[in-house]
Amino acid sequence: MDERLLLIFLVAPFAASIIVGWFGWTLAAVMGGMFALALAFLPGITAGETYTLSIDWMPQIGLTFLLYLDGLGLLFVLLVTGIGAGIMAYAGYYLDPGRQPPNFLGLMLAFSGAMLGLVLSGNVITLFIAWELTSVTSYLLIGFKGKDPEARRGASMALFITASGGLALLVGLLMMGAAAGTNDLPAMLSSGELLREHPYYSAIAILIMIGCFTKSAQFPFHFWLPNAMTAPTPASAFLHSATMVKAGV
Repeated sequence: MDERLLLIFLVAPFAASIIVGWFGWTLAAVMGGMFALALAFLPGITAGETYTLSIDWMPQIGLTFLLYLDGLGLLFVLLVTGIGAGIMAYAGYYLDPGRQPPNFLGLMLAFSGAMLGLVLSGNVITLFIAWELTSVTSYLLIGFKGKDPEARRGASMALFITASGGLALLVGLLMMGAAAGTNDLPAMLSSGELLREHPYYSAIAILIMIGCFTKSAQFPFHFWLPNAMTAPTPASAFLHSATMVKAGV
């Protein structure tokens, strides 16, 4: 499989979110198509291959846009696209067919694109951008019923908790990158012995755990998720699947 196909997982949902006003919920086919594309990577992954796509982003300071797909990443890509296709199709029946708000469906697609960017991230910067994009899009989805004070409160709480945790995660990942001498996640994860011997290992682990616990609604940061259920039902279902993705990552 050509590594450049990995870009489809990022470009397709965001592009679809822009044109959703013309096609409506039928863009669930986009998620279904990406699910099929993910299955096409399965033979290579089961044979032990990994796929890496690197694009120079800011070469002056050594930053690259890196996508990385291995077995674990493929599992979560299938989770995001499979659940996403089902939820998008369900949204077409849940919402009034004559009054389907394109901005809601567009946010759902953008949210799925952010999740795919997260599970395919190959370095710290790419991961953090995708991580916080899920915070912003989930905030907009939870607060979609903007006239409802409960929706506004739930959205604000979710954004505050998850964005704060994201900053803790960023600091932890940057510290881990400094300790490992690289910001590429595959290289960092293969430097386990070096990291465990680093004097800041405990601080790094705690900061990363705070980020993961806030995003995946784990105790003691679990209280934002029930309040987030003020979102429309399809969004709530997708948020639950997203927390599973974050917990797995």
